[in-house]
Amino acid sequence: MSIDRTDGTSSTLPGQDLLAADAPDGIDRRAFLMRSAVIGATAVLTGCQPAGTDQKAALPTAAPPPPGSKLSPELEVVKKSKGPVMTTLEEFYKVGPGPSSSHTIGPMRITYDFYQRCTKLPADQLAKATALKVHLYGSLSATGKGHGTERAALAGIIGKEPATIDPAFLDELAAKPDQVFPVTLGSAAFNASLKDIIYDAPKGDFPHPNTMTCKLMAGDAVLLEQEYYSVGGGFIEWKGYTPPKKGQPKYPYATMKELQAHAEREKLTVAQVVMANEVAVSGKTEAEVNAFLDKISTAMVNIVKSGLAAPEATLPGPIKLKTKAGDVYRRALDDKYERQKGVGVVAAYALAGSEENARGHLVVTAPTGGSAGVLPALVYSIGEGGRKLPQQKIREGLLAAACVGYLCKHNATLAGAEGGCQAEIGVASAMGAALLSQAHDYPHQVVANAAESSLEHHLGMTCDPVAGFVQVPCIERCAYGAVKAWVGFLIASNEIPINRRVDFDTTVEAMALTAKEMNAKYKETSEGGLAVSLVLC
Repeated sequence: MSIDRTDGTSSTLPGQDLLAADAPDGIDRRAFLMRSAVIGATAVLTGCQPAGTDQKAALPTAAPPPPGSKLSPELEVVKKSKGPVMTTLEEFYKVGPGPSSSHTIGPMRITYDFYQRCTKLPADQLAKATALKVHLYGSLSATGKGHGTERAALAGIIGKEPATIDPAFLDELAAKPDQVFPVTLGSAAFNASLKDIIYDAPKGDFPHPNTMTCKLMAGDAVLLEQEYYSVGGGFIEWKGYTPPKKGQPKYPYATMKELQAHAEREKLTVAQVVMANEVAVSGKTEAEVNAFLDKISTAMVNIVKSGLAAPEATLPGPIKLKTKAGDVYRRALDDKYERQKGVGVVAAYALAGSEENARGHLVVTAPTGGSAGVLPALVYSIGEGGRKLPQQKIREGLLAAACVGYLCKHNATLAGAEGGCQAEIGVASAMGAALLSQAHDYPHQVVANAAESSLEHHLGMTCDPVAGFVQVPCIERCAYGAVKAWVGFLIASNEIPINRRVDFDTTVEAMALTAKEMNAKYKETSEGGLAVSLVLC
């Protein structure tokens, strides 16, 4: 991992020679041809000849891809795309503190993992330990302050886990950052504080945009060191990572097309295919899987309720953003137009969940922390907060939603630092559309079409959090993601399914391509878009 510590007279139509020419290096050929066509058409209409082809030299050349924009082929998240989906529900739906799965939950899981490794060292080595140090790189360094990354990392190295940590601990740490905490490893005892979490180089040639290293120190000597990667959605890897052994899926698939083939041949729903694979891969019974889904749906409902009940307040950070979920909800209920009321209520539910995330309270990664308002809003709206569908239908919806998330992770990404916000809100909206379709008993083609439609209309969405905080534009984007999920479901359930021209796998491929070509400034760095144009007073 290298680090850059510096913080640029013819019978042809006029212009046809430009159309036939190759695009200049670094310029998208389609854009070049469209621009050339306009030049030619203008020449025909005005009678003026365009400048010679040497004008191509004056066209701007694209900047080379910024360091760190490519993923290491050694990452398991890259290798997994070559086989069937093996992700399980417990890996995917994770409970932890907001505001970010990749910048909060992931780093806490990483440092907790390192802490556990340290406890297993021989006693004579542990006796020499004097400190634990964590270095943050890439996007973790660039936007970690606004995501509370240093607090999450400290919590992990003193033995706290995301699923069980009291968010009040992180709140108090933000209010009193000079606190120190005792750490005991074998016979060694020393203190840990936020000073042990180092914001290192934000730019460099890293295996993943969210790279960090953990070290156990003996004075200036290193007793143990491990390089880690927070790869999105709370998933983590490390240098030399080997995935855990699992069972083989009953219905292996790596694309939606393959999943639908199983469903069609076996006369199964999407939820039934996912459940069969979950049992086969995880080794759990259907009853155990359903119990986990009930825990997740209950957590989602509680998140929305907490957000709606919270009094208006100013969220932490320099933006000074006021919460509004409760106000939007109450005013939506008073709306005299019934259909408009429905949109307002769903938006309020999503705002509630997303504001809870921004407070740093517990959320469910679905698929990420930044998008954690979308799916809870839909679960609540088809359950006790709206249509009151049976719990079994909500379980089936969560299974279908997970399948969509699995496929996006498998064939593209869930990380804003890798793919922009299309990988977070876009995927969450697609998952939501699948949940709605499955929960209302629509066939597999409608589930796939609904997910495709919702994802398609988030393509290209950037991740540009203002001041590095998951607030603007993140909170309202959850509301739009939830509403778009309903739109995707309504279109898919009312159209003739076979007539849809764009399939889900094609759209996921487009998202992956867009992620690769997107300027790194728009991948959770706070160096572009609203993060630059909005001036904070």
